[in-house]
Amino acid sequence: MKNYIAFLKKELLESVRTYKFFIIIAVFFAFGMMSPLAAKLMPKLISYANQDGMKISMPEPAAIDSWKQFFKNISGMGLIVAALIFSGVLANELSKGTLINMLTKGLNRSTVILSKFTAMIIIWTISYTLAFAMAFIYTAYLFKNHEMHNLFFSIFCLWLFGVFLLAVILLGGVLVKSSYGSLFITGIALAILMFLNAFPKLQKYNPFSLTAYNAALLTKSVKVSELYYPIFISCALIAGCIIGSISIFNKKQI
Repeated sequence: MKNYIAFLKKELLESVRTYKFFIIIAVFFAFGMMSPLAAKLMPKLISYANQDGMKISMPEPAAIDSWKQFFKNISGMGLIVAALIFSGVLANELSKGTLINMLTKGLNRSTVILSKFTAMIIIWTISYTLAFAMAFIYTAYLFKNHEMHNLFFSIFCLWLFGVFLLAVILLGGVLVKSSYGSLFITGIALAILMFLNAFPKLQKYNPFSLTAYNAALLTKSVKVSELYYPIFISCALIAGCIIGSISIFNKKQI
């Protein structure tokens, strides 16, 4: 446990020194602030674009539009930024051989995997919580009747998918000694999930549903119970990725 905490502190400190922590914080802060602003200003921007008598009418923006924009931003560019930030979390150290000294001094390889994964979750959670807080504050300020159904559950679903993505990135980093290879493996995993989501019978089991039905949960067009299977399967896949990462890393020659 002592080595785990020490290595975790090292990972968090390194993320600060390399500015990765500040980059992801700034990006998610911007996404959280911009989502309600974009929803509020979009009708005005559209009205300015009307020309030659062609009029495009849009309904009055509401709080639901702000959250739709939020989930679109985070599940799209937000996850891409997170993947880019974390893609080299293990691959870079494996390629440079910086772990050799620590491992030869008795650091357990499973401690490396678990501490890195914990650091990734902490940074992801802080960034995501900040984005949510900014979106919540601005939505409450800009829109009336801003209370949404199942908001926190919907937020949790997207957070959990982000944790799943981090687990896949870490597994990819163990399999290949390259951040690009880790991104490629993560991209393949996401492509498979998106392909499976095209089949209605598989959607209720697919972890990708955690990013697809966030706005629908707010309007109750999708029930909370419909996402129990994706949540359970996502948790199982996260555990599988971490166990697999530890098992492969223990056998990997560095």
